[in-house]
Amino acid sequence: MSEETECEECEEGQPEWLATFADLMSLLMCFFVLLLSFSEMDLQKYKQVAGSMKLAFGVQRVVKADTIPRGTSVIKQEFSPGKPDPSVMKAMEQKSEDDSRPEIKIDLPAPDQITELQELLEATLAEEIEDDVLEVLVTEDGVMIRVREADAFPSGSAELQRGFIPVLEKLQTFLNDTEGSIVVAGHTDNLPIDTFAYPSNWVLSAARSASVVHYLAETSFTDPSRIEIRAYADTRPVAPNDTVENRARNRRIEINLSVPES
Repeated sequence: MSEETECEECEEGQPEWLATFADLMSLLMCFFVLLLSFSEMDLQKYKQVAGSMKLAFGVQRVVKADTIPRGTSVIKQEFSPGKPDPSVMKAMEQKSEDDSRPEIKIDLPAPDQITELQELLEATLAEEIEDDVLEVLVTEDGVMIRVREADAFPSGSAELQRGFIPVLEKLQTFLNDTEGSIVVAGHTDNLPIDTFAYPSNWVLSAARSASVVHYLAETSFTDPSRIEIRAYADTRPVAPNDTVENRARNRRIEINLSVPES
């Protein structure tokens, strides 16, 4: 038998399961080759492909907010502050080398009621004013009668002198015919006094004003409730206490008669 005949017999007598096994091995080799190709993936190319897929299908990420959400305007999302423009008006200022403002004193005329009251008092006490026993002065709300101590009281005493009684009687008659409050104030100089009856200038000034009020109230004065007593001692001098004459001026009684409001 020749060799070609033997080979053909061998091929014809080969079982079918051998062909199936060969096909299976080929498929397995292709499968592992495919797995190997996937194991060596290009990362940069994969990210590009994934990014394209995200843009195409839309991928939403959850991002934590660092700030509190704020309301936005529906009309306009942006804001730009305006620029300040200088005023077109010119400020006019007065310049002066001396910034001090001089005090302006305006002598207002006295009301008619005060002027009338002053004239009536000066006419009633004209003799005493001429003898310098007292003087009549205009105040903000009325008239003041200033009496010197030497004509009303002995030195260091609150007892009324007899020569001053007629003056008080004239004044009492005049006050009964008027309205308004009456304030009798006593004043002294700055020389201290320390006696049993008057331990200080406060007591002496209060006692002198009380003596005047006592005489007015006890001799048929119509309305004693109008009278007030005040004592100032040496706290309100009208002249410096540096000479005998000035200290004599500070020792005084002041009778203030106010004009009632109309």
